[in-house]
Parts: sequence; C-alpha cells; structure tokens
Amino acid sequence: MIISRLLRPAAAMTTAILLSACGTTYSLPGVTDDVTSRADTMFAQAKAAPARQLASPQVGEKRFRRVAHRIEPVARQFCEKELAQKKTVDCNVRLELDRKMQERNAYFTYAEAGNKSPVIRFSVPILQDAESDDEVAFILGHEYGHLIGQHIVKQQQQAMAGAIILGALAAYSNAQAASAGAYYDPNDVSRSMELGAAVGQIAFSQTYELESDMLGTRIAAAAGYDPVKGAGFFARDEAARSKTGQLSFWGTHPADSKRIAVVIATMEEIKAKKSLARKQTQ
Repeated sequence: MIISRLLRPAAAMTTAILLSACGTTYSLPGVTDDVTSRADTMFAQAKAAPARQLASPQVGEKRFRRVAHRIEPVARQFCEKELAQKKTVDCNVRLELDRKMQERNAYFTYAEAGNKSPVIRFSVPILQDAESDDEVAFILGHEYGHLIGQHIVKQQQQAMAGAIILGALAAYSNAQAASAGAYYDPNDVSRSMELGAAVGQIAFSQTYELESDMLGTRIAAAAGYDPVKGAGFFARDEAARSKTGQLSFWGTHPADSKRIAVVIATMEEIKAKKSLARKQTQ
C-alpha cells in the first residue's frame, strides 16, 4: 500500500529520534592511536592463545567468593553515589551462583517483577574457565555496570516506545486506507508493534556494553584489581552460540578490540584522576 510504504521511513526516523532519549548516561573515554594500537595487540594475543585448562568447580567457586567479597562493597558504594538521585534504585545486589546453567555465562537481572531485587549470577563453568581473580573481578564489575547504567530499565522503555510509535503509525495508515476505500492489512498494527518492540530492545546494545566495560573498569580498579588483564577474558576467540544453540557469553558480550580500547582508555583516565563524565542531557 502506497500510504503504508510512505509512512514506514517516517516511522523508522521517529522511532530512532525518540529512542535516543534512552541512551547511555556517561560519555565514553577518548581513545588515542596509542590506545588503539595497544588494544589491537592485546586482542590479537588473546585470540591466538591456546585453549585453557579448566579449573575444578571448587576452585572456581572459591575464586568467586573471594572476588565478590572485595568487589561488592566497592560496587555498592559506587552505585549509591551515581544513582543517589534515583531513590527507588536498589544497589544491594545479590551475588549468586547459577548451578543449573551449563554454559559459561554471567548476567545481571532482577529477581522480582518491577525491576526489584537486583541479582548478578555466574555459572560454575565460567568460573572454571577464568584464569585469574582479575578476570572474575572485571566480569563482575561489568555486570554491576548494567545496573548503574540502568540498561534493563532503558531497554524496557525503548521497547515500549518502539511498539507504541510503530503501532500508532500503522493504525493511522490503515485508517487512511479504509477511509479511501483502499486495501489495508488488519494484522499490520500488531506486526508493527512487535517490530517496534524488537527494535527498541536492541537499540544501543553495543553502547550499553561499552558503558558497562567503562564502569566495570572503574569498579574493578577501585577494588584493587587489574581491569586490563581482566578484560582479556572478553577478547578470546569463542563461538557466539553454545552447542545447544543458546547465545554464549561471547554472543551477548561480542569480542572486539574496541572494547579493550575502552578499558585501557578508562584506566588512563583513572591514572590521570579524571572523574566519570555524564552526558549533558542526563
């Protein structure tokens, strides 16, 4: 239908504009040519590294408890400072082992509806795969970054905005067609809402990951770990999906040298005693 085809570019543009309000909170650090070169070298070394020897579950779990004990108070204080204006945000994150998950993974989520009871969970296999406390500390700090950046909340807002915008435009298109006696697709509204929600959920996913890398770097460094060494875990040459077809840790945390560069650049800012820079729109 001509009207529908004409409205679709406008819908996409409108969606992009409105979803931009749910972007990242902080400005990423500037990346120099030297930092890029160091990141490329580190990334290449990590991808060329031989397969790791897995630690026992007991060793992995002991490492998790040791690192969590040091990271948790630092991350909680960091969270409370950064989200002081948001009185409803709970910075008391539960740190748990997901003993049922067979894939190497770690993730942040909420245990209760309404974004209540924040929790970070590690599978035992990912802890067996980690070679150092620095790696576990960086991963844990990164997951805290999703809470501090309010990424789940923002993605929910983006999904809702996308669904409403594209659904409304599709409804308007069908109404115009009906009034003109032209054909219209009765399922167009529901399909457009589904498409809008999907677009909203994936919007800014890459920048959210980079923002979490930056925040995780500051948390891990403040707790006395080496985030640059820790970030090497992300750079490894691993499949995006597990043998069962599920997205792996590297599928939800894509490896590239840009991520390593952000970590290195953030460490340069920490050494120069530069504070986090909030975007002007926040």
